[in-house]
This record gives sequence, C-alpha cells and structure tokens, in this order.
Amino acid sequence: MREVSSESTIDGNDWHDPVWRAGAEAWIVERVGSPVTGPIDQTRVRPWSVSLRVPTAQGVYWFKANTFGCRYEAALASALSGWAPSAVLVPVAVDAERGWLLTADAGPILRESSPTLSAWEGLLESYADLQRSLSARADEMVALGVPDQRPAALPGLLTSLLDDPAVRADLGESRLAAVGAVAPEFASWCAELAADGLAASLQHDDLHDGNVFAGGRFFDWGDASVAHPFGTLLVTLSSAGYAFDLKPGAPELLRLRDAYLSGWPGDPAALRRSATLACRVTRVSRALSWRRALHRSALPLDDDIRTAPAEWLAELTEPDVV
Repeated sequence: MREVSSESTIDGNDWHDPVWRAGAEAWIVERVGSPVTGPIDQTRVRPWSVSLRVPTAQGVYWFKANTFGCRYEAALASALSGWAPSAVLVPVAVDAERGWLLTADAGPILRESSPTLSAWEGLLESYADLQRSLSARADEMVALGVPDQRPAALPGLLTSLLDDPAVRADLGESRLAAVGAVAPEFASWCAELAADGLAASLQHDDLHDGNVFAGGRFFDWGDASVAHPFGTLLVTLSSAGYAFDLKPGAPELLRLRDAYLSGWPGDPAALRRSATLACRVTRVSRALSWRRALHRSALPLDDDIRTAPAEWLAELTEPDVV
C-alpha cells in the first residue's frame, strides 16, 4: 500500500478533536457548492472512520474520513466513478491523501426496504457484473493503494498475520496452533484458486444490504481489496444468513450463491468449487481488513474490536459457509 506523508495522519487526535473537525468542515464548505443551512453533525463514528451529515440549500451531503489503513477508499471511489458511474456512488469531491470523501445523498439503502431474498439475488448479480467489468483494471487499482490480496499473495499474508505478536496473543496457544496447522493446506487452496482461470477483481469484503442503495449503487470501499472475485460471497452470504436466520449451507444461501455465479463463464461445478475455496481463504482477507482498519485508529478500541483480526483468522478452522 502507498505510504502518505505524516502530516496527513490523525495520530495524536481523534474524530472529536476540534482542530481536525474545523479543518474537515472548512474543506466540506469549500466543496459542497451550496450554502450550508444547519449544523454539520457526526452520524457514524468508528475507530477507523467517521461520517458527517451536511445540510445544504441543495440537499444533504455526506462526508466520510478514513484512518491511515483505509484511506485508499477515496482514490478508489474517485476512479470507480469514472470506470462504472452507473453502478457506484459517485463522489462530489475527494482528498486521496487524507482519505476524505464528499458525496451527495443517494436515498435509502437497500436494508431500509426490508429486502426479500430476490432482492439479495439482484444485489449479487449486479455486483458480479461490476466485478467482471473491472477485472482488467486490477493492476490500476493496486497502483491506487488498494491492497493486493490475490490468491498468490495470500499465503505470505497469512504468514505475516501469524507472525504478528498482537494477533498471536489474541489467538492464544491452542487456536494459534490450529491455524498454523492449516497453513500448508491453505497454500494449496490458494494455488487452486489462482489456476481456475478467473481474473482477480474488486472484492468488496463487506458487501451486504447496508452497503448498496435501494437504487442499486454500491458504496463503502474501506475494506476492499484486489482479490479472487468470489471472496465477496463470504460476508454477503453470512449477512444474508443472519438477516433470514439461515444456517450455513441452507438452500436459500445456495440459491444466492448460484445467482451470483450465474453470469460467470465456466463449468457450474468448477465455479461452485471456486466459490467454496474463495470463501475459505477470504477469512484471511477479513483478518487483514480489520488489521488495516485498526492501525493508527482514531478512537480507543474495545476488546471485541481490537481482537477482530485474530477472531477472523481463527475462522480458518471452521466449516465452510457454502
């Protein structure tokens, strides 16, 4: 990932710091292009990002800032607005170095409409379309700072997690040994995925009904990576399982998987095999996403958040999602 200058980090501050907040509001006001008509309010505050609601004479705008490990979202969102403007939330302004985004209000998210299983199918089919359209841009996305988590890179990234003292401590001896024992097989899964003929693309890594608008536009790229495209199924199927109270492998989840796979070229059995493998190895991607998000965090971390990288890594020894 690209390094940025130390002046653009928020180390020593937090999202409530008045100096940081004054700078963010000044940047917003310069760019909304319409008089601000009320208080700019914090609406979503996390250790890794913050969102501000900006009322103006032309409607509501939204500002988002990311911490160091996720700031590539701004550059990625800007690029996506040129590559696939009809499929994504197009920013009004970005500051790629500081990881700042300004967008116009895009209406309700899909979750607010109590989506049916068919709506989730549509979400997955649309996202697969977007991934196929972006596969030729994998190297461009990596050049923007999007993490490279293609199958060939994942065994080394797993090793880096297992060598991380904080992750090791949070895993504990028994889980550390169990995950370490899986590492050789993990490498074989990655090799099989790398050889399946499917090009890497934009893997959202947190795709669910809260990160797509009812009108169909995708957003929230702070966890995204360049990876095997089918890894996106891990969080989406897990989220759908939670929403509909479904167990892993339930027929409804297989229906969602097959809806996603329907537009990809290849033998259906081979595609399903790749989907299973991608969901397995993407547990490591989730651990990496959390480690990036928590690096140089803007707020103190509760234990259930601080240990998230280890918890996702421990999932490597759990049954398949699909």
